Amino acid sequence: MNDSPGHAEALAFLFGRIDYERALWIPYHRREFRLDRMRDLLARLGNPQEKLRIVHVAGTKGKGSTSAMIAAALTAAGYRTGLYTSPHLERIEERIQVDCQMCAPVEFVALVRQAQPIVEQMDQAAARHEPMECGPTYFEITTALAMLHFANVNTDAAVLEVGLGGRLDSTNVCRPMVSAITSISFDHTKQLGNTLAAIAEEKAGIIKPGVPVVSGVVDAEPRRVIERVAQESGSRLVQLGVDFSYHYAPPREVNSQDAAHGVMDFESRNRVAPQRIGQIELGLLGRHQASNAAVALATLDELRAQGWNLSEHAVRRGLAELRWPGRIEIVSRQPTVVVDAAHNLASIESLIETLNESFTAPHRLLVFATTQDKDVGGMLRRLLPQFETVILTRYENNPRAVGLEQLGLCAAEISSIPRFECENPAAAWDVVHRLATPNHLICATGSFFLAAEMRAEIARRPLQLGRKFAAA
Repeated sequence: MNDSPGHAEALAFLFGRIDYERALWIPYHRREFRLDRMRDLLARLGNPQEKLRIVHVAGTKGKGSTSAMIAAALTAAGYRTGLYTSPHLERIEERIQVDCQMCAPVEFVALVRQAQPIVEQMDQAAARHEPMECGPTYFEITTALAMLHFANVNTDAAVLEVGLGGRLDSTNVCRPMVSAITSISFDHTKQLGNTLAAIAEEKAGIIKPGVPVVSGVVDAEPRRVIERVAQESGSRLVQLGVDFSYHYAPPREVNSQDAAHGVMDFESRNRVAPQRIGQIELGLLGRHQASNAAVALATLDELRAQGWNLSEHAVRRGLAELRWPGRIEIVSRQPTVVVDAAHNLASIESLIETLNESFTAPHRLLVFATTQDKDVGGMLRRLLPQFETVILTRYENNPRAVGLEQLGLCAAEISSIPRFECENPAAAWDVVHRLATPNHLICATGSFFLAAEMRAEIARRPLQLGRKFAAA
């Protein structure tokens, strides 16, 4: 994709903002996380969020995939649909999509140019009020740009994925048609709390008075929190296991050149539009993706009950044709190379479950890197027994990457499998070239940032078996 004039300057402006995706410490409960600044930014931009019909999606894991599924089905049904997700893998424009196509660079530059003078005015106003005060952050600006873009192109619907938490997230300035919470598990505990109930309280902050909420949460502790918040808000709650259910049949072998998809059955007991749909083909691999799809389907049911024309054929096509990079993504064959952005214990467990269900390669090689606020030991304790060799590395595009010494010490305490330590993903890929055979499954996981850098490295240097490289 060719960048338009001004693209480098637009990126420089955004990357110069406070960016908590790359910050070594995320405050969350301090003044940096507050919705009044986001509301001020949107008001100065003409309140584009008020022109949108929104589906709002939160959750510890699965919120991006669920958002993409909802958007794909709406697009397949003929609705012009915006999708805002984070983080991105290769280009910032990936975060802002319409009908499964990312925002064009020329459109992105125009959006930044529209917002930049307003942001600078807010910077000046903040500094006058308090010398250490800051204006809008990177995430606040990109969220506002997405809403502005969706309003500019007259979308029929906009699906917004929460970035962090829910209650204080920059997306939580909207009044949606439907809210959805995919799952609750442990992640970002320093910001959201160290119990499932505390985390659920933050995620449930997206529930709006009178707006229906779909929940895929099954654990009793966070489920009770969501039930209470929904009741207090007067919001009808639609729950997995009560109001809808699913059954998943995984593909047994995806090592061949042919695409393989899981299949699910879905049943909704929606009071307005109950239905059963069998043999739904999923474009995304894994039992966890079937759970995400069930939440997406229940959310679409809520839209159907509100008058949206969503045929079964369109919904099936949207789910079957969806491709979502970095989610158990097969990026190479013979041997099979999988890149997955799993970055917490629950996501790692879903990855392992999928590898064991659907990949039969006799040998496995792991490439791993992760971020400083993650449960490094917990992830490695689950991963290392599933692999014969591990290549530890650190991504280069984010200072929050865990250092090699810490990774090495942690891995050594857990397992005695052969271990390589590589300074960056390029060096890790060198070792994969040296070690891999046609009978290997290679899996790179632990972070969105590792997934991004490994995908780029694999695209630059496709796997060629038998090449010799110096030891890493």
